[in-house]
Amino acid sequence: MSSTRRTVTILDLLARRGPLGVRAVAQQLKLPLGSVHRILLDLSEEMVVERTADGDWDLSHRLFEITGRQLDRIQWPRLVRPIAEKIAEATRETVNITALSGGAGICIDKVRGNEGMQLDAPIGSRGPLYCGGAGKAILAMSETEQERILGMPLAPLTRHTITDHAMLRRELDVIRGRGYSLDNEEVVMGVHCVGIAILDRNGHPVGAISISGPSPKVPGPDLERLIEMLAPACGHVSRKLGYAGPWPPVESALSEMPRRKAG
Repeated sequence: MSSTRRTVTILDLLARRGPLGVRAVAQQLKLPLGSVHRILLDLSEEMVVERTADGDWDLSHRLFEITGRQLDRIQWPRLVRPIAEKIAEATRETVNITALSGGAGICIDKVRGNEGMQLDAPIGSRGPLYCGGAGKAILAMSETEQERILGMPLAPLTRHTITDHAMLRRELDVIRGRGYSLDNEEVVMGVHCVGIAILDRNGHPVGAISISGPSPKVPGPDLERLIEMLAPACGHVSRKLGYAGPWPPVESALSEMPRRKAG
């Protein structure tokens, strides 16, 4: 095994099971003790690993800085565009790319599958998170935004907009349980939408991809077809952003977050 491969296996082991002593690393990887010790010392000089107070080895901040720069360099909307084009072509409906910014959903890009459909939101428009396919998909995965929005009045955009806090909580529970959000004329009359959130490496939503059009989004084969395209697309982009949890995320994405106290 080359020294490069040994280095990678050591880093992978520390990421999964560290901190570990040098003997434990050597034993678990079945590598010579001397070789493991030299590699750890070299990595320590580059601040990739460090010794703990107990004398064991663990990953250090340098590795996080390297991977963080790579992940931050990725512009996720650029990753979504070719996927959105394929979905729009297949569905003949509009695929919206929404980013979370300033407590709202911002439409940053879209692909129209049917040029006759002009009822969708323009690029650059802001929408509340408590309604719409993309907005609710994002809100369901953000404890911080939920606490903020559930403490403020909810203004209706149409007669179908959810404005009751208890009803919205139940809706968000449903979204987390099934992994996608539905909007049946909550934002614009005549427009129906299904959306799924995109998550970053911390499991936090950065945006969503949604499909909107005049056809109602109700349980059945047509909706399942849309979800079968959306779910892997959002999962692919989330993985590119460093999300390593289960997909679809459903409740698991929020399982590590502190829950808001009742009352």
